[in-house]
Amino acid sequence: MAAPPLLALQGVVLALGATPILEGADLVVGSGDRICLVGRNGSGKSTLLRIAAGELAFDAGSRFVQPDAVIRYLHQEPDFSGYATTLAFAEQGLKPTDDPSRARYLLEQLGLTGDESPQRLSGGEARRAALARALAGDPDILLLDEPTNHLDLPAIEWLENEIAGLSAAIVLVSHDRRFLERLSRATVWLDRGRTRRLDRGFSGFEAWRDQVLAEEERDRHKLDRKIVAEEHWLRYGVTARRKRNQGRLARLQELRRERREARRAQGDVRLVAAEAAQSGAIVIEAKGLCKRFDDRPIVRDVSIRIQRGDRVGLVGANGAGKTTLLKLLTGALAPDEGSARLGAGVEMASLDQGRAALDPAWTLQDALTGGSGDKVTINGQTKHVVGYMKDFLFAPEQARTPIGRLSGGERGRLALARALSLPSNLLVLDEPTNDLDLETLELLQEMVADYPGAVLVVSHDRDFLDRVATSVVVAEGAGRWIEYAGGYSDMVVQRGAGVGGAPAPAPDKPRAVRPPEPTTPAKEQRKLSFKQKHALETLPARMETLRAEARRIEAALADADLYARDRARFDRLTAAAAETAASLAAAEDQWLELEMLREQLEG
Repeated sequence: MAAPPLLALQGVVLALGATPILEGADLVVGSGDRICLVGRNGSGKSTLLRIAAGELAFDAGSRFVQPDAVIRYLHQEPDFSGYATTLAFAEQGLKPTDDPSRARYLLEQLGLTGDESPQRLSGGEARRAALARALAGDPDILLLDEPTNHLDLPAIEWLENEIAGLSAAIVLVSHDRRFLERLSRATVWLDRGRTRRLDRGFSGFEAWRDQVLAEEERDRHKLDRKIVAEEHWLRYGVTARRKRNQGRLARLQELRRERREARRAQGDVRLVAAEAAQSGAIVIEAKGLCKRFDDRPIVRDVSIRIQRGDRVGLVGANGAGKTTLLKLLTGALAPDEGSARLGAGVEMASLDQGRAALDPAWTLQDALTGGSGDKVTINGQTKHVVGYMKDFLFAPEQARTPIGRLSGGERGRLALARALSLPSNLLVLDEPTNDLDLETLELLQEMVADYPGAVLVVSHDRDFLDRVATSVVVAEGAGRWIEYAGGYSDMVVQRGAGVGGAPAPAPDKPRAVRPPEPTTPAKEQRKLSFKQKHALETLPARMETLRAEARRIEAALADADLYARDRARFDRLTAAAAETAASLAAAEDQWLELEMLREQLEG
């Protein structure tokens, strides 16, 4: 006989005003369960956790908890009122049998001392104090709502190991797919107010979800066909045996009601980046970058070359200088030493971590149109702003909604919509995955992976980096940064440890990419030679001529019948295309090297 559950929610119904949130949700938690609760932003995951914790009343259904079961709940926004220190907050609710030193141990592991004033904590520090409180006791059930929010990679990896060693039953809500895959053994999907359970961890969820939605679509199609057939009978069928016909008419009305009341799955975000003209082969070239703050080295002697098509991830602990390095590479911040320059024809679109580009007083329409008109232009096509909003799951009536009233997930989608509407061949994304649900994350990674330009991305999402990055640059401490080929998992293999650990010693440890130095060092010259000066003046026109020639050849090769009609001309054009591309790349490299040399000599 199976043991009774520790916690059971059955048929839970909750509406906020006229809006239904939960329409018959179930959640059963047994001893030792590891459940991940997943669903779209706004589907009610946090609401269901609050009901499970006993903090929120519901309209219908039932809640059962074993009388002696202890529940600990991690709030997204903890209440620190009444606590003098973070240690006092973390120790609240401990039983006499709990380890009294564990709260301080957890705070120290999470980067706090226990003596901080809760009223002066940053968002990240508040999240760490709340985690220490949730983990300090020895609960039977642990309800964790977005435990990785505001945490850096070392803290996330530490937290994974800490939770994996607990004996408590766990219900987990998170947007971090790697975190869910590591810790879950069952998945509860909250969709359109109802729950479905899969007795497998998150790694099996996406395929199962797609299968369920496909079956729903087939059933809906069958229902539509049945309604059409019944309506045809209603218009053209015989009228004899009126009583039987009345019953059939009633069934038609029931089918129509079923079709009308069926809640479709929420549509997907449609992510398309507006593309600018192709940039040169080299997008960013940096040499000897150095930056210090208060005598602390943040970036020390970093040299790197980023080319068209590269997707480079920057990772490290909070405060390591990821955003600083990002700004140095893109020219938003001047280095103390060294230089960084964007290549020819680079047009940049940025998404900043704090979404500072979004004025809370703006409306959605103002943010997307720049305050002028009601149209946006994406890849040369003009569309109404309301249509573009729908691509990012905003309702038409939200066009005049102030940004300050949007949720975190909605602000994240809006920031993406704004950044992707700008023509670009270089995307700079600082924590783009913050507050995005799993479905939107999937589409974002597909868009980034298919983006024809270069991408610079700062992220703590290991799964995202694995799926999109061609290389990862890691903060090694004391201002040192090293580049590893591949995604985050590839970096761990090469480095011998994650971001939270010291790299394993190896004779062939990868180094940051260093471009070849000019044959004549800048320090040995006082000015450009006549030949260099002439090349610097004439190369832009030569590059433009080569680009025009490349476009002409590409247009000729676009003829689908050319190969069959004139094989010799096809071969000549193919060879010419390769030769032109090589010449253009060489010219761009020469121009960029000379331009950087000129800046060094003049500055």
